[in-house]
Order: sequence, then structure tokens, then C-alpha cells
Amino acid sequence: MKIKFLFGIALGLVTVLPGCEKDNFEPPASTLSGQVSFQGQPIGVRSGAVQLEIWQSGYQLFSKIPVYINQDGKFSAALFDGDYKLTRLKGNGPWVDNTDTINVQVRGATTVDVPVQPYFVIKSQTLTKSGSAVTASVKIDKIVPTAAIQRVSFYIGTNQFVDANIKEGFDDKSGTAVADLSQNITLSITPAATVAAKGYVFGRVGVAIVGVPEMVYGPVQKIQL
Repeated sequence: MKIKFLFGIALGLVTVLPGCEKDNFEPPASTLSGQVSFQGQPIGVRSGAVQLEIWQSGYQLFSKIPVYINQDGKFSAALFDGDYKLTRLKGNGPWVDNTDTINVQVRGATTVDVPVQPYFVIKSQTLTKSGSAVTASVKIDKIVPTAAIQRVSFYIGTNQFVDANIKEGFDDKSGTAVADLSQNITLSITPAATVAAKGYVFGRVGVAIVGVPEMVYGPVQKIQL
């Protein structure tokens, strides 16, 4: 009986101790944040579609930490203090591939700028109400001489996340209508009655590039109807 009793205590310790260790685990307390940018300006993307990868150096087994870029070009990740490698994924953004590693030392709140070379940038974007319609006027600059525009699109919706996949109205222009980038390109949408009933919409313009899976976007703006 005594032997059985001692065995029970030992077994209880084995089962309880791992649980105690798990309960005492401290979550990451530091943050790495920043933006993907060109000439100091953030590059707008489709929310949750474009990502960076963070790798921690100094370990035999590397495991990546995916970090998704917000629609305004910014990102943030909770990390432990340490030395990390930040990489841009090949073919995962509206910019020229650059797989060079950015070394980052995280100590508390750390910020880093991730430079990219977009094929095009939306230099200016003006969204206005015009009668029962909403209108976008944009100036687009070509950054990579060999790049070609597939289409320019204006998207609207009733929440602040707006892109080619999240929309409640859109207008497209392509071909000769977007060939002359020395002029502003104008697009117009008449919101559906159910959308107009909200009294406002959020909108932004996106540029689709030939041979590139992701579009480059302007900022999301709110338009009062």
C-alpha cells in the first residue's frame, strides 16, 4: 500500500509540473512595426494579401513568422527581444522582387522601414461626390519603364476595408483610356440605393499591372453622400 501511495504522488507530480510550466509561459512583450515604402511614402496594398517573413537567427531550426501588411502599407508583429531577419517574398507584392534580407535587432518597441520599388505609384487621389455619383481623379506615375497597366479601378464600400475583393461598387478603365499618364484619370460610380442609404462610402483606386498578381492602391478615403 505504501509503495502504491508513493507511486501515485510521483505520477501526480509528473502530470502537474508541465502544466505549471505552460501556465508560467510569458508571451512576447516587444513589437516590430513599420511600413513598406517608396521614397518614404507607404505603398497601399490589398488587406491581408501581401506579407513579409520574419526569421530568428541563432537557432538550428528556423521557423518563419508571417507578417501581413495592412492596406495602408503598415505592419506590426509581437516578438521576443532578439535578432531577426526580415525578408520580402518573391512575387508577393505590386513591386519589383527584392529578396535581400533586412537584419533587425528587436529591443522593446522597434520600427523598421522596408523599401520597395513599385511598378507604378498613385501620386495623388481625389474622391468627391458629384450629384448622385462619387468620382475619383488620380494621377499615376510609372516607376519601372517596362511595366504596363492592365486596368485602373475605383472601388467603393460601406466599411473601411476596400479593394478588388471587398467592394460594393466599382468602375474600371483600361486600354487607351489609361495610356496617357500625363493626364489625371477619372472614374465614376453611382452607388446602389442600399449603399447610398448609409450616407457615406469608403473608396480607393487600384492599379492592376500586367503580369503582377497584386494591385497597388491609393489610400482609403471616406466620402459623404
